[in-house]
Amino acid sequence: MTRRADFLAANAGKRAPMPGFVLLVRPRDDGDSAMRYGITVTKKIGGAVVRNRMKRRFRALVAELLPERGMLGADHVLIGRAGGVERDFGLLRTELAKALKRLSPNAVRPELVKGLPSSFSETGREGRASTSSAQTGERA
Repeated sequence: MTRRADFLAANAGKRAPMPGFVLLVRPRDDGDSAMRYGITVTKKIGGAVVRNRMKRRFRALVAELLPERGMLGADHVLIGRAGGVERDFGLLRTELAKALKRLSPNAVRPELVKGLPSSFSETGREGRASTSSAQTGERA
């Protein structure tokens, strides 16, 4: 994406804020199934060298994750945050995967699955607070 109008339109879509960036995703609904992406890093983040480094890292992340986890026919915009420059690349990768999963229209959250209670946690325990005695198996 290169046109300002596309970036402004993406701003009206869904967003997933992460510590190193904010991901915006907006379906285009134009019949084209191509996934487009845009990257923006403001001068507030740093000088040209810092901004270009961050954009290179984002491009590498997008090339790796967007083809398999992005939304078809949607615009994806990564907005750099101040903490993103010195953030570990592996951590940025997991955050982008998490953000893409969160904004995916087919994402299934456990609380929305029929038959599971809304307090169902990923460990399989229902509505129980985690305490030291519950973790060790001792009874008070």
